[in-house]
Amino acid sequence: MKKKQIRKAIVISAAVLMTVSCGQQRSSTTGWTLNDPKNGGFEVPVGYTEQETGPGLVLIEGGSFTMGRVEQDVMFDWNNIPRKVTVSSFYMDETEIKNVDYREYLHWTARVFNANFPEVFQKALPDTLVWREKTEFNEPYVDYYLRHPAYADYPVVGVNWLQANDYCAWRTDRVNEYILVREGIIDHNPTPTEADYFNTDQYLAGKWTGQVKTPLPSLDPNGSGERQVKMEDGIFLPKYRLPTEAEWEFAALGLIGNMSVKELITDRRLYPWNKHGVRNDDDKYLGQMLANFKRGNGDNMGVAGALNDNADVTAPVYSYWPNDYGLYNMAGNVSEWVMDTYRPLSSEDKDDFRPFRGNVFKTAVKDVDGVVINTDSISYDKDSNITSIPGMVKMRDVGIAYKQDRLDERRNYNKADNINYLDGDIESSLSYASVEDAMAKGNKLMYEYGVASLINDKAKVYKGGSWRDRAYYMVPGTRRFLDQRQATAYIGFRCAMTRVGSPTGLGK
Repeated sequence: MKKKQIRKAIVISAAVLMTVSCGQQRSSTTGWTLNDPKNGGFEVPVGYTEQETGPGLVLIEGGSFTMGRVEQDVMFDWNNIPRKVTVSSFYMDETEIKNVDYREYLHWTARVFNANFPEVFQKALPDTLVWREKTEFNEPYVDYYLRHPAYADYPVVGVNWLQANDYCAWRTDRVNEYILVREGIIDHNPTPTEADYFNTDQYLAGKWTGQVKTPLPSLDPNGSGERQVKMEDGIFLPKYRLPTEAEWEFAALGLIGNMSVKELITDRRLYPWNKHGVRNDDDKYLGQMLANFKRGNGDNMGVAGALNDNADVTAPVYSYWPNDYGLYNMAGNVSEWVMDTYRPLSSEDKDDFRPFRGNVFKTAVKDVDGVVINTDSISYDKDSNITSIPGMVKMRDVGIAYKQDRLDERRNYNKADNINYLDGDIESSLSYASVEDAMAKGNKLMYEYGVASLINDKAKVYKGGSWRDRAYYMVPGTRRFLDQRQATAYIGFRCAMTRVGSPTGLGK
């Protein structure tokens, strides 16, 4: 959406709303006039069109598809049994996050936190030592891959799951800050500090201490006549985040290009392209590799003069051909983190609508005055768990305290942490006598973590093949996992964003 369109969202400001005849703005259920200070000033946006497309994103029109194995299970993991699911429309980055993108994040973090909290910057740094192998000479990648301009457009690696989530949170704030600055609502702050940098949640909670340039007029007769932007205005974008496993797999297949008559999908796909080969069959590009992967033992890129994919390790993010959604490198180059916590039986346990494993429901903690509690005065241990206020947990992306939501009277859920639901909880295991027993044993017995498996609640899914994988792993249905605190030279990530409103855009 262009600047002109986002300005339409700000039409909800009182200056514009007052120009609309009160007789034309009435509640369809009560008959009272809306956007009228004489009736309490309840504001309803006028002229709002559609969600603005955030920088770097493309719209992925959702739908149903067969998620899971479409290739023979050569590893015999049996962890991706096919089943039909529905994915809502969402946005996804056109490419993997590049080194230059991540360096922008590091630069901002250093400027804001290094003076008083250098540990924040240190925590954000990728692990460049992931390139080292005992019998390989990879020191040039250790020294240059992240920083050298020759690799600026290559996918960032050495980033663990936690760091990828932190990046998504930072990107949310910078994009929303840019929108408010662009629209003249707040002043641009060229020298932010840890005390006044823009944070979306803190702004919405009334705790942001930056400078407001042009507050929106308020129609509330009991107010000051001015107000900040609210979520109801449609100006803020939803949060950037990692895609769910279902979203990533759906986007990678790109079946929208195979839609023919009504809902008939004409061709079955193994990869993000048609046919079951890995070379281009177009006469113009005949025989060229469609992705960056390892063809065989000792063959990362072919022979001199005839390099098959023109990349020994990773390749620039705009290499090769995009799939039918316009997404690059959904096969090959780097594998990618997704949001889900790994369980081998997820295909049997997860719902068929927007499937996801990893929900831990939390509610912002407020003081007696209704103000959201800031985390500045709260103590944490080395694992970011609150030690001074029991029952609360730190949200890594926001300086706000949260508590687990435990509403036993709910029918849709009765506990906050649902990561182990049907797979690791009391009901699914014979190993625990009670909830207390499970907590005391650290939920380790279900998969004998550290003894017979590496599966626990910190095991996160990553999808797709990489530069060091064979073609088998480029099939979107394959799934692997790694501890959320670990990083590799072959796992990167890209961001996603929820699509609100019409699934196809522009009110269709």
